[in-house]
Amino acid sequence: MRRLEQGAIALAVALLIALPVALHGWPGTFRGNVFVAFLLIGGLALAWWRAHPRVSSVLALGMFMAALGIDGWFPDAGIAVFSATFAVLALGWSGRAAWMAALGGAAYLVPFYHLAELGTWVPAVMLTVPPFAAGTILRLRRETGAELAIRAQELEDERELFAELALQHERTRIASELHDIVGHAISVMVIQAIAGQRLVDSDPERAKEAFAAISESARQGRKDLERLVELLGGRPDAGTDLSLVDEVVTRAGRSGLNVTCRFEGDRDGVPEPVAHLAFRVVQESLTNALRYAPGAEVRIVISVDDGGRGLAVRVENDRPGPHDPPIDGTGSGLIGLRERIQTLGGQLTAGTTEVGGWTVDAKLPGV
Repeated sequence: MRRLEQGAIALAVALLIALPVALHGWPGTFRGNVFVAFLLIGGLALAWWRAHPRVSSVLALGMFMAALGIDGWFPDAGIAVFSATFAVLALGWSGRAAWMAALGGAAYLVPFYHLAELGTWVPAVMLTVPPFAAGTILRLRRETGAELAIRAQELEDERELFAELALQHERTRIASELHDIVGHAISVMVIQAIAGQRLVDSDPERAKEAFAAISESARQGRKDLERLVELLGGRPDAGTDLSLVDEVVTRAGRSGLNVTCRFEGDRDGVPEPVAHLAFRVVQESLTNALRYAPGAEVRIVISVDDGGRGLAVRVENDRPGPHDPPIDGTGSGLIGLRERIQTLGGQLTAGTTEVGGWTVDAKLPGV
């Protein structure tokens, strides 16, 4: 494509300069031939205006100036090639250098005016200023297009990064939900299975209760997993409120955990994200109590802020008894829960109490 363009420029130079000179009468002197050669070289230099606009324009202007210093007949059609040179000159520089190129072009007109013996500045201005302005507009459009292309690429890179972060965030959220659901259900089943093994011979009735608790925990875990699958499938969620806290506390009590729960303030109207995280805090705390202090007393206090509809959750358990062996866990539940709460603008702290127990404090702002 570029070779075709260069060939077209060479043909235009031949038609605008060489052909008129030949029709007028090709010069028979050495100086006349040098004059025509300078004109042709200056015109052909414009063939490289895309790749080397600076060299092309400076060489062409230099050849035209050298030709004017020699007596010769300048074809009127060649003026179009001379004007095009100023358009290429404007394309070669940008920024402050463009102003220097404009000053250089203006300075070029002084010797051009005298060597061409124009007698008036009007032709000189008309032949140079409009093409220089056109070249400047074309250069600015090209620069704007390049900047837009760069910005579009940056936006595309940002979009891909945001998509990757969103995917990672969604995977983390799903992993946290699975941990909360499966971890709690499995902890209850393990505790009850251990109790059932101990009581199967000595107290069959209580062993049956333990196995019933295992069955109930498994069914509830299945329901929670089905709900999570429905959410991932795009089905609408019925929402979460603090009534789920009552359910998980009741199930934990039936599992043999000595747990109490007290609400302070009006719990109706708590925003769904806040209620969901409060439920997860209670669930994770009960799961940890079942694992690490299965025989200890657990106290839950949920305080609702009537103004901002935020709330505070405090879960505290006593130290485990000597005959209550802990069940090892991964330790990642509280870490993931803390990250989710911080994303909402809240905070979660956890640590040992003075009597050797464990406490979890979560503050969730209203949204």
